[in-house]
Amino acid sequence: MIARLHGTLLVKTPGEVVVDVGGVGYRVFVSLATFTTLPGVGSEVTLDVHTHVRDDALQLYGFASPREKRVFELMIGVAGIGPKLATNVLSGIPADEMVEALIEGNVARLVAIPGVGRKLAERLTVELRERAALLRNGRNGAAAAEAEDRSPSGVLREATSALVNLGYKVVEAERAVKSAAGRAGGRLEDVIRLALQGIAG
Repeated sequence: MIARLHGTLLVKTPGEVVVDVGGVGYRVFVSLATFTTLPGVGSEVTLDVHTHVRDDALQLYGFASPREKRVFELMIGVAGIGPKLATNVLSGIPADEMVEALIEGNVARLVAIPGVGRKLAERLTVELRERAALLRNGRNGAAAAEAEDRSPSGVLREATSALVNLGYKVVEAERAVKSAAGRAGGRLEDVIRLALQGIAG
């Protein structure tokens, strides 16, 4: 799983960039917030990256700061919010302001973001308030990252990603991980081990 890219900025457009790393061009989707911080084409650039696994593709989402990446990952953990919508949200509000809005339950501020209706804003504040507080209070987001990684959804996501990186198809990996999760006691290592055993038969 790609977590960070450092290379030469080949293409820079609102919404996506291409970064050359050792002769390989990586297409990376970015929010407008990240886009405005990037240097000019031909400059060196470093992006924190979230790798999104789909049935037909691997998509990379890049961030100018670890904080923006953590807020993005909090949002996509909410049912019905995909990476594209999360990126659009972060194009309409700075990551730190998003964290404060979630903690304060500021639905009005979230509704002001293009593409965010009242029901979605209310769901975000309800589901993410505690995690957002951890992110604000944790050192560089370490507390929030640890809490998310221990959560059931975080474990399932990491285990699935691990199997996909080993060469298994997404559907096969998801099925094996879900089957193993109920028997593994919540530990990532156990979920992966049992999922691999399940695939092997």
